[in-house]
Amino acid sequence: MAEGLRERKKRQTRQYISDVATGLFIERGFDAVTVAEIADAANVSVNTVYNYFPAKEDLFLDRSKGVVDRLSRWVRGRGDGESAARAVLRELREEVESVSPRMGLMDGYARFMTVIHDSPALRSRLWAIGQEVVDNLERTLREETGAHGDDPMPTLIAGQVNWLHQTVMAEIGRRMMAGGRPAEVSREVLLLLDEMEELLSEKVLNYAVRGAA
Repeated sequence: MAEGLRERKKRQTRQYISDVATGLFIERGFDAVTVAEIADAANVSVNTVYNYFPAKEDLFLDRSKGVVDRLSRWVRGRGDGESAARAVLRELREEVESVSPRMGLMDGYARFMTVIHDSPALRSRLWAIGQEVVDNLERTLREETGAHGDDPMPTLIAGQVNWLHQTVMAEIGRRMMAGGRPAEVSREVLLLLDEMEELLSEKVLNYAVRGAA
């Protein structure tokens, strides 16, 4: 369905407020900027900011929903004969090999990560997002396999698969903050992914194969 004028304006306003806030956070640090200052810089009221972003952290981590759903989307989209873990490995390799900005492989990402690193509130929110990712993945694995509620395997596999994604994102952040260039970090992380795959057991690599009897 085509986006209506009202919805488009709301989306554009939300994005503008987020962009203004992100610029201020990168310039001065997350804790040094108030919501009132953001509202003033964006030429909106404080209430308008909170209408779009319930918490200050949401202004900086405004695309977290896409991250929360990412692993579940990849698992649901796996091909015939492909397991959950192999689907995530394939998607990670494709994203990293293409030097995708979605993975933080872009100029300016080091400044973004520095803001998070310097703010306990943002680090706490990032940890909470990570918990949402693994909880969401566990639910997806239970749905995809029909596992009973007392079956521990979806929980265990979700932890292993999430480890792949979490480690890749952490390594990209660390290497970019250390001065790495996107293409260079991409090559390094592809090698790391090969090593990580070797650490996974066959039980993990062959769990939730699509089309398996």
